[in-house]
Amino acid sequence: MLLFNNDWDIVLDEEIHKEYFLRILYELRELYKIKEIYPPKKDIFNAFKLPYKDVKVVILGQDPYHGEGEAHGYAFSTRAKKLPPSLKNIYKELYDDLGIEKDYNNGDLTNWQKQGVMLLNTGLTVEKDKPNSHKNIGWHKFTDVVIQKLNEKDTPVVFIFWGNNAREKKKYITNPKHLVIESTHPSPFSANNGFFGSKPFSKTNDFLEKNNLNKINW
Repeated sequence: MLLFNNDWDIVLDEEIHKEYFLRILYELRELYKIKEIYPPKKDIFNAFKLPYKDVKVVILGQDPYHGEGEAHGYAFSTRAKKLPPSLKNIYKELYDDLGIEKDYNNGDLTNWQKQGVMLLNTGLTVEKDKPNSHKNIGWHKFTDVVIQKLNEKDTPVVFIFWGNNAREKKKYITNPKHLVIESTHPSPFSANNGFFGSKPFSKTNDFLEKNNLNKINW
């Protein structure tokens, strides 16, 4: 089964043939028929369009945006006209951290992915207006393995964990070559409790530069 059409198919070959993963795909096929599920089916695995070998930063969130037209398969990114509150806070922290001013009419972060930033959620689907509604569908088991495989990389990787669901994955980062940056979620409910002022963008670039890797043009 070629699910990703790049080296992820080799890295995750064993996992995507396991019974639990096939059950996820079957359950989703049925759910998409009867409920409003995000992102669109064709976009579920967009985060994996970045080949495994090219990943140098992982930004891990909870699950896709649950508003209509917001999610498109990349954590925190949106093509909707109106920016979700979490992304507004990410832009605010980016400005406070590096002085980079973003266009608040453009929430598409795929340019980050093109530079080696994997925009991944712990859960890859969600029901409309019900955050974390697919927490128990099996995605967390799958993304646990994804993080473990990334931990095995020989090249240094920055793992940015935002929010409790993401921070649970910290235990899988055992390779001393990597850097973990963690904080509360950028959601308005928690951003003031540790996300603002955490400076993830400058810390990431400092680490990449120290390891002779190209910095991210945020």
